[in-house]
Amino acid sequence: MTRMGSREERHKYQHDLVPLAALISRELRNERMEKPMVRYGCAAQSRKGEDYVLTKTDCQRVLGNPSTSFSVFAVFDGHNGNAAAIFSMDNLLNHILSAIPRGLGREEWLQALPRALVAGFVKTDKEFQSRGQTSGTTATFVIVDGWTVTVASVGDSRCVLDTQGGAVAALTVDHRLEENVEERERVTASGGEVGRLSIFGGSEIGPLRCWPGGLCLSRSIGDMDVGEFIVPIPFVKQVKLSSAGGRLIIASDGIWDALSSDEAAKSCRGLPAELAARQVVKEALRTRGLKDDTTCIVVDIIPPDNTVQPSSPPKKQNKFRAFFFRKKSRDLSSKLSKKLSTVGIVEELFEEGSAMLAERLGNDDSNGQTTAGLFVCAVCQTDLAPSEGISVHAGSIFSTSAKPWQGPFLCADCRNKKDAMEGKRPSGVKVV
Repeated sequence: MTRMGSREERHKYQHDLVPLAALISRELRNERMEKPMVRYGCAAQSRKGEDYVLTKTDCQRVLGNPSTSFSVFAVFDGHNGNAAAIFSMDNLLNHILSAIPRGLGREEWLQALPRALVAGFVKTDKEFQSRGQTSGTTATFVIVDGWTVTVASVGDSRCVLDTQGGAVAALTVDHRLEENVEERERVTASGGEVGRLSIFGGSEIGPLRCWPGGLCLSRSIGDMDVGEFIVPIPFVKQVKLSSAGGRLIIASDGIWDALSSDEAAKSCRGLPAELAARQVVKEALRTRGLKDDTTCIVVDIIPPDNTVQPSSPPKKQNKFRAFFFRKKSRDLSSKLSKKLSTVGIVEELFEEGSAMLAERLGNDDSNGQTTAGLFVCAVCQTDLAPSEGISVHAGSIFSTSAKPWQGPFLCADCRNKKDAMEGKRPSGVKVV
């Protein structure tokens, strides 16, 4: 056993020690310095009055602690009335947050978000359908926490990322039956019929629709008159931006029916967020006219030492920028995001679009986390007696690796909804 050196060496060693409280304070200070600024703008032109937005920049993971703040931005595009859009705007955020376990650190909280988003979307749909109203809504829901962006979406509203390097990537997938082959196959396998509108003489017109109901979308919140194979289970994508930041464009289909993702991004580069949102709407109306509600939110995620808004890319196109613009923005988001990842523009943390609830809620003991406890419904968060919980994996052919007694668990109502969404039981039939 060696002895500590001279008195001078001992004094130097003690002088280098830093109190734990000072270390924690230093880390918090560094985190605040490194956290980007978030600026946003919103613009809309209404035709039917069924588009609604949610913008909230003062959310906190730990109430009363500003260092845990995050921002939420969402677009809800209603159809067959505005009731579902209003209900989702008022309730979806709370349902998502209630599905996240308490006491998590930031990284654990971000990892829990994808599962909580699924639970929150399904709970919102279930509660709205219980009101007996027949309207529905798309939902594109974005959470910005530092450099991490998490997006969940059902329907055909869209969120795209415009990076400082000039590359544009879709962070959502459109759930339109006309364009999404996988969703058409899922709907028909679950008991729905897909076809065009028939008119006198046997002719078919318009886009592909789901029958009964005639909805063009394969996923939405609400729409209880269509059938529960039109599911509220969102596509979820989570990415981490580089320290260069980026711009999000979140908009209803009134924008995307007129502009591609690239066109929307190019139309507003160099403008601050508020003016950028107005410019995107203006460009969409110039291209197509006001044929639908047209809503746009622009969110700039800006490095803390950058006091100006994202600037226009240089006129001289280098090989890096030209590489990305060979591809159109309508390409699959997963392909483009992988390219973005390889060059260090974003880090892809999570992506999943399955419509199977068992796959999306996962296994409780696979990662050591539960949504809110062993005997709590993973969707509606109601308490369950030990004999009441039904494993989300029980009887599921889609989760062969899971054990039927393995959590998470569902209450009888949520299990009934799960089976109805998968075509195993007619919508509205209760489990006895």
